[in-house]
Formats: sequence, C-alpha cells, structure tokens
Amino acid sequence: RNELAALEELGYLTHPHTSSGRIPTDLGYRRYVDAVGGSSKLREVQKKAIAGFFADTMLDLDFVLKGTTQLLSRLTQYAGLAVPPSDAEEALLQVEVLDVQSALMLLVVGQHGTIDKVMMDRPRDFDAATLAALHRRLEGAFRGLSRDDAHALARRMVGEATGAERDVLLVIADRLTQPAAAPRGPQVLVGGFANLADEAAHWRRDTLRHLFDAIERENEMLRLLRDVTADEVSVTIGGEHPRTGEWDASIVAAPFRAGSTSLGTIGVVGPRAMDYGTVVASVREVARRLSELAT
Repeated sequence: RNELAALEELGYLTHPHTSSGRIPTDLGYRRYVDAVGGSSKLREVQKKAIAGFFADTMLDLDFVLKGTTQLLSRLTQYAGLAVPPSDAEEALLQVEVLDVQSALMLLVVGQHGTIDKVMMDRPRDFDAATLAALHRRLEGAFRGLSRDDAHALARRMVGEATGAERDVLLVIADRLTQPAAAPRGPQVLVGGFANLADEAAHWRRDTLRHLFDAIERENEMLRLLRDVTADEVSVTIGGEHPRTGEWDASIVAAPFRAGSTSLGTIGVVGPRAMDYGTVVASVREVARRLSELAT
C-alpha cells in the first residue's frame, strides 16, 4: 500500500474515486512503454500470422494495406489503421514511350500501380533508330524518383538532346509537372472497427463516440497519423496529444518506406489500458515487412 501511495504521489497512478482502486496515469503508461515496450517480442503464433500474410499477399499496395489493417486488428484485438501514400507522393517506376502507328504514347508508371497515359503527335524525322535511342536514355532513369525530381531530370535531358528526340523529351518534362490523372487524396484505412466496441468498458460513452466520429471523418485521425516522424514506432498515450486525450485513447504507429523514402503510416488505436508490448512489437514487425515489400 505504501508503494502504491508513493507511485500516486509521483504521478504514475491515480485514484479517480474513493471507492475505486488506483489506475495508471498517462505518465505511468509512458514510463512502462519507455521501460519495456521496445523490448517486447511477438509470440510464435503472431510471427506465423504475419509471415503467412506477407507470403500470400499481392504486390498491389492498396490491397496489401487493407489486409494489413485486418492483420493488425487480429494480432492486437484493437483497431488497425493505415495511411497509404497519396498519388502525389508516389515514386515513379518507369517512363516509357511507345510507338502507336502514326502517334506516340507516353506512359508514366508509379511504383504502386498508377499509370498515366498520354498520346502525342509523332514528330517529323522520329524514326525507329530515334525511338531506340530514346528508350535507352529513359530505361531505369526515373525509377524511385518523385515527379518533381523526375521533371528536373527530364529538363536536363532536354538540354542534352537534339531534333525529334528533344521534342519528345519536352513533352515528357511537361507531363511530369502535372499530377497523375484522377489523383487520390489522403485517406485512412481502418480494420477491426468492432474491436473498439468490445473494449467499451475502458471508455466513457462520450469519449468512445468522439473516437468513432473521428475515425469516420478521417481528417483528425489522418493528421495525427501523418505527424508520425519517428524512425520506428511512435506511441501517443492519452493526454500526450489533444486528440488522443479527448478520445481517452492511445495510438501506436510507425512509417513504412521504400528505401529512405517514407510512403505511409500504419498503426493501432485502442484504450489507454492497451497491451503496449504486443501492439508495439506487432506494429514494428508489420511496418518492417511492408518496407521490404515496397523496396
């Protein structure tokens, strides 16, 4: 009892009602997460679930991320979250020019499946030899670049080219200044939404309603997840952030990358009294697997 009183005096425990027991504060949970959260290990059954998911998964990132939210939900029994990369952030896979009879087709292919097609007039004197030379110049040159960086590279190529090849490179450079057709805005994918209702005992009714509203509206949750700047796993507990404080919730999130380029964020939202060890280990491992898949 003396130890509990001392922990309460230090701010790690609180005694909300005279007749109730002591419960951890946000500071108490933070102390626990900082002490043991990073060293927690997944159980064998959880490792097998993650390995099985990524062994069977497809390369379409949107499909994978939808499955990832369900995977995180099954692993943790809370709600899984994912923020896919917006089209504006998608790195390029290739830029290619195809011969289509009397015209040319420009293809700008993103790393996650977006395809931007543009038809252009065939310049005079643009023969098979010129097309072959242009193909060699473009092959692999834009892989992994953002559209801004790809545009800068295309402008440099324009300065080095002449004749019909230069005319086509001008069209490519111009196209790379424009967003892909029908760009997709940022969004939050959610899996295991019903698990939050199963945890209703950990929340007051009004805070649970605020959390459900935030997930449905997406904007607040999106801003919070996109603020993740940690290299690995970020843990936000209750009142450490105005939004999670309002929801009486915690969010564990991590970015996934292609090389050094951040693509998006995955995470888990649940009550402050969540199993932080399992959640941190699950989010870290799934983010690592996604980064391997995207690279």
